[in-house]
Amino acid sequence: SLGIKNGERTILFFGNIGPYKGLDYLVTAFQTINARSGGYRLIIAGKPRGGSEKYVNGIREATSRDVERGRIIQRIEHIPDPETELYFKAADVLVLPYTFVSQSGVLFLGYSFGLPVVATDVGSLREDVIEGETGFLCKPSDSADLARTIERYFESDLAKNLSSRRQKIRDYASERHSWAVVGEMTRNVYAELLGRHRP
Repeated sequence: SLGIKNGERTILFFGNIGPYKGLDYLVTAFQTINARSGGYRLIIAGKPRGGSEKYVNGIREATSRDVERGRIIQRIEHIPDPETELYFKAADVLVLPYTFVSQSGVLFLGYSFGLPVVATDVGSLREDVIEGETGFLCKPSDSADLARTIERYFESDLAKNLSSRRQKIRDYASERHSWAVVGEMTRNVYAELLGRHRP
């Protein structure tokens, strides 16, 4: 559907677009690794945050040549829920190049599709990324380190055995963040606040 060929290493950025999301660092990293070895594709899918027009225009300008050449697929707009699956299933890795964040719902959306992540070491992301098992961490605001980490991911056993590792990633997300687990954690917090003990 997206025109991605077999064997192309496909990177996904998904979600709202604004300066703290670090998309500019990912674009630079992508251009670096593609210049080194080629065979990479980048999907940018998400809508601009309010007040981020200048930032988004800078992204459009920086990627215009790669978009024309078909190396970058841009869908800078709201992505309807029924179309979300397409982007996550087309990708080989989700990249979260955030400069700062407390946590990320996009991370667990990716995990729910069995998709590994390359994420910056900000906020609580370190607690949710198991190095080499569910993804890799890199330095924030550092396109060179992000490029190296993306390349390291594609050379890793995780990437090479992705079809057999997807279910483990899904299971990991379910064990930690299923509705049953979250409900139990919430119940325990209220029980502790009320001074009750679990029966």
